[in-house]
Amino acid sequence: MKRSFQAGLLVLCGLGLLHISVVTDLCLRYVKESMRPLLIASGVVLVLLGIAGAVLDRRGRRDPEEHEHGHGHEHGHEHPNGHEDEHAQAHGHDHSAMPRVAWLLLLPALSLLFYAPPALGAYTAARQPAKPVARQGAFDPLPATSPLPMTLSDFTSRVRQDRSRAIKGRTVTMTGIVTPHGKDGWDLTRIIINCCAADAQSVKVRIYGGPVLAADTWVSVTGSWHPAGTLGTGSAQVALDARTVTKVPRPVNGYQDALPLPTTRSGGS
Repeated sequence: MKRSFQAGLLVLCGLGLLHISVVTDLCLRYVKESMRPLLIASGVVLVLLGIAGAVLDRRGRRDPEEHEHGHGHEHGHEHPNGHEDEHAQAHGHDHSAMPRVAWLLLLPALSLLFYAPPALGAYTAARQPAKPVARQGAFDPLPATSPLPMTLSDFTSRVRQDRSRAIKGRTVTMTGIVTPHGKDGWDLTRIIINCCAADAQSVKVRIYGGPVLAADTWVSVTGSWHPAGTLGTGSAQVALDARTVTKVPRPVNGYQDALPLPTTRSGGS
């Protein structure tokens, strides 16, 4: 791989990062919103490095030509034994070649520009256990709002840890993605990442009743706790009897177990 191609590859990778983090919201499929500035900075650095490399390569190729035209063969290097200097013999040999495997870097660069992998969803969630919810000693009284907006983690904690059983009989609404679960209902899921898609974990609530939409569909589910086990203990099933299931756009904070924020700009999914 010539140096000029190396420079072009750096520029291509940088443009790919800028495409998914500035032109569109595709980066939010893989990282949290707080990581976007770092992606933008990385893209700018790669573009600048590529441009600098191309300029230096062009200047480096021009300098030997000017040197050769300026001196001709008048100052050819010879050893005392009459043989030309090995360095002079090797003059013009290309030392800039890179291993062919470096071409594989072209694939992710083109992917960022033309085909971004889909966001984490039902496929990932169905193949990992639910994220353990931290123990909570005391619970604040629930607001009188009905239906009561809740996160999946809050609902899980109330169902299995709240001895006051405040969740009993309450109508709640939660938002997440549809994750199929055989014939025994389906799971409402939120995928949580701390940094990027590599450390993803899932919070799940089993849903009974209501229409079953396609996997990975973002939905808002309204219903009440499905009575199974003893509420307020570890035996209680984290499940909801659905009254309504409504398709909704993916929220900006889709990789957090939080109440939905406004939807993403065009390009997110």
